[in-house]
Amino acid sequence: MAIYRLQSAYLPRGWARDILVTVSAEGMISAIDAYASARSSSSVGHIESVDGVVVPGMPNAHSHAFQRAMAGDAEFRLSARDSFWTWRQAMYALANRIGPQQLQIVATQLFIEMLKAGYTSVAEFHYLHRPSGTSQYDGTARYSGSNPLWDAIIGAARVAGIGLTFLPTLYQNSDFGGRPLKSEQSRFFMDTDEFLHAVEAHAGAARRAADSALRIGAAFHSLRAVPLEHLRRAALALRGVDANMPVHIHVAEQNLEVRGCERATGRRPVELLLDQGLLSAHWCLVHATHANAGELSGIAAAGAIVCVSISTEANLGDGSFDAVRFLKMDGRLCVGSDSQCTVSPAEELRWLEYQQRLRRKRRGVLADASESHVGTRLWRDAALNGAQALGQPVGRIAVGCRADWLALDAAHPAMAGAAADAALDRLVFAGAERAIRDVMVGGRWVVKDHRHAADEQLRGEFASVVANLRRG
Repeated sequence: MAIYRLQSAYLPRGWARDILVTVSAEGMISAIDAYASARSSSSVGHIESVDGVVVPGMPNAHSHAFQRAMAGDAEFRLSARDSFWTWRQAMYALANRIGPQQLQIVATQLFIEMLKAGYTSVAEFHYLHRPSGTSQYDGTARYSGSNPLWDAIIGAARVAGIGLTFLPTLYQNSDFGGRPLKSEQSRFFMDTDEFLHAVEAHAGAARRAADSALRIGAAFHSLRAVPLEHLRRAALALRGVDANMPVHIHVAEQNLEVRGCERATGRRPVELLLDQGLLSAHWCLVHATHANAGELSGIAAAGAIVCVSISTEANLGDGSFDAVRFLKMDGRLCVGSDSQCTVSPAEELRWLEYQQRLRRKRRGVLADASESHVGTRLWRDAALNGAQALGQPVGRIAVGCRADWLALDAAHPAMAGAAADAALDRLVFAGAERAIRDVMVGGRWVVKDHRHAADEQLRGEFASVVANLRRG
């Protein structure tokens, strides 16, 4: 057990000063008390003081870790019609080069960057399943025993100290209509039964390990990549493995995807999902950029989460999500880093608001009656909804939640003169992410004074891996 005296903290009831937070040996918050009333108690032992401003860490609800190795390398023009679909070829080339050891180094570097930026847990949407170098799918082209590509992600999270919801991803077709995978996609294939067996085995192992920082979920890459009958069968089977299992899917990210779905099925992608009656509070729809009003209403009514990744959606020219409409429907939004072109929850939230300002030509668009500070409202809701998307007890500094928090240096220039209730506005809108001094996950400091224990060793390893991957 450890006890922390927080100078200033954002709690579910709002801002509080001078409180004691008790954290169990398992990293869970077991008590929160006012310091003045608790200090006279004979049961209070050693107390660690945490200066500055403490806020809940942010769950990252959508990540493809391997893509960190190509961040910044596709920012040149090939033609006047460059789009997501041309970028995808560069991504496939990387996906077919990276091996398990390289993946673990890349993912560890990324997860540490996430921690320093304010993400304290991550949903890893993972579709690298088979050995590299296979030109077409072959039933024998699989790893024997445990899958080292899956192990690489789980191992990276442990080294970094970040909370992980691991999402093995079903990926079977190249497009609507059951089109077979292209050779560059063959590494992503899993048979539905093989997929279900592997997810169930990992979920069971995670439960037996009783590791509060690890959760096993599942994902479907997209409606174009998984035949509807397989998606439905797998989704129902996953419910039997874990009734509360987080389930994620890319949907309606691109106009071309929406048109392809309409041609193949007569329905738009989100409409098609809603038709299946599968959506619930345990589902997370990634992007939903081109969902229409009726589809957004259906998502909100189902209690499902939408994860936006504004930096990636902008980088790839996807379009912008209609956040104002969705939030008016009591829809739930969270954020993710996706392709890792930016690894910053503050930037994702800042541009979530800025997109709406540019569209509506006014300010403070996403504030609401319950919270007039835009930064506070955005951080609070994204943390809560992200926790739901990850299926982890995080996103709040509250009894029963894991002790995942950020300590902001109140003396940093980005925080200078900040009013007591404006710290999250500074974090989102004024560059105060640079003031993230210390980061705790599960009751353990994983970043102290802006440094992680693995920084020095990892620097050279990461540089070598990226250089080798770029040489092909």
